[in-house]
Amino acid sequence: MNTSMIEYVSSTTCQVGESPLWHPAQTAWFWVDIPSKTLWRYQPQSGTETSWTTPEMLANIALRKNGEFLAAMETGLFYLSLNDTSAPTCELVAALPEKGPGIRWNDGRTDRQGRYWSGSMFMDMGAAKAIGNLYRLTNDHQLAGPFVSELLTQNGLAWSPDGKTMYLSDSHPHRQFIWRFDYDISTGTPSNQTLFFDMRDIPGRPDGAAMDIDGCYWICGNDGSVVYRMTPAGKIDRKIDLPMKKPAMCSFGGDDGQSLLITSIRPDPSDPDPWAGKTILIRPGVQGMIDTPF
Repeated sequence: MNTSMIEYVSSTTCQVGESPLWHPAQTAWFWVDIPSKTLWRYQPQSGTETSWTTPEMLANIALRKNGEFLAAMETGLFYLSLNDTSAPTCELVAALPEKGPGIRWNDGRTDRQGRYWSGSMFMDMGAAKAIGNLYRLTNDHQLAGPFVSELLTQNGLAWSPDGKTMYLSDSHPHRQFIWRFDYDISTGTPSNQTLFFDMRDIPGRPDGAAMDIDGCYWICGNDGSVVYRMTPAGKIDRKIDLPMKKPAMCSFGGDDGQSLLITSIRPDPSDPDPWAGKTILIRPGVQGMIDTPF
């Protein structure tokens, strides 16, 4: 990629940068660094970066209608309230169903109606334990599901603009599949799981995803230095090369919805690559879908 296309590069380096999110009321971007238990905010108008440390590893965040956050941490889902001068306030909403060491939430977000979804995983990917499950949080703070089970590394959640198609990936090297589901918008129920795209024969594993207004699915190719745009028919119609090897997740936002924030991973702190673990902002020239608050 021509790095002149990049509008912003974070000053910090994340070990596992994930869950980028646009906050319209704050006109700010948020994302997490999972192992460092850190939530980051970038305010484009001032160029200011701010961080908060959470009591547990933070896997993903979703915006609530009141402007605060729903956060998936190690032991469960929490309401997260940020303070300018102190640690965040955390209120348990629902406990993680899977018990035992080495298990946590991974990718998560809201559907078009504002229902929150997230999946669990076994953190040691080398163990290849297919114990991950996909859940939906109900209005009375219960976890419905699992709707999909035996996942290795759950990722890639996204919904079509009309909400009637749900996408899900498994980014583990043993899988590298993206599935699509019919989605009942009245009940929040996925059905008819089918293979949407097999990424084993192209660079990158299917990690975090985003959706544009044309119904095209944007997926980060982890280990491939790339983000792909796939049409609803399951065809790649655009490929953007990235300076970092391990892009993790992308999200549309900004005042016009045409900016794309991309996080990345730096698993080895001694990695000399200056782009590893960086978060960047680019303008791909399309209008993106913004997540509905929970």
